[in-house]
Amino acid sequence: MKIPPRRRAREFALQGLYQWQLNHSSQAVLMETLRELEHFDSADGEFLRTLLTGVIKEHKSLEAKLQPFIARKWADVTPIEKAILLIGAYELLHMAEVPYRVIINEGIELAKRFGGTDGHKYVNGILDKLAAEARPDEIKARAKDETKVRTKTA
Repeated sequence: MKIPPRRRAREFALQGLYQWQLNHSSQAVLMETLRELEHFDSADGEFLRTLLTGVIKEHKSLEAKLQPFIARKWADVTPIEKAILLIGAYELLHMAEVPYRVIINEGIELAKRFGGTDGHKYVNGILDKLAAEARPDEIKARAKDETKVRTKTA
């Protein structure tokens, strides 16, 4: 199965951010390391650079936005979960062109593939709460559309 370029970019962003958390590599070093990995050419390179640059630059403010929805200290969140949450938070707050449902789903898929057993549930709950705060109008509009569909089919 072919993985879409943006999903592949998110996977590489996750790997880069994991490495960044562990050894504080520069973005240039991260990109060089990622380029050597299999399937790098199938990723959306511009999207990957945007995610890496944005998350690294904004990580403190992203952590602050996420913290109210996390039931433990940020330091106690695993590096994989941190990377997934930071990517999702960055997209929710800075990429209005990407629907919130897509962002949450992509976070869930990353957690299923790279995270712990129930990590996807944890990621889903946190990103869902952040989406409600960051994109209330989009969520209301979607709920309204879903109500119309249910009314027509009933």
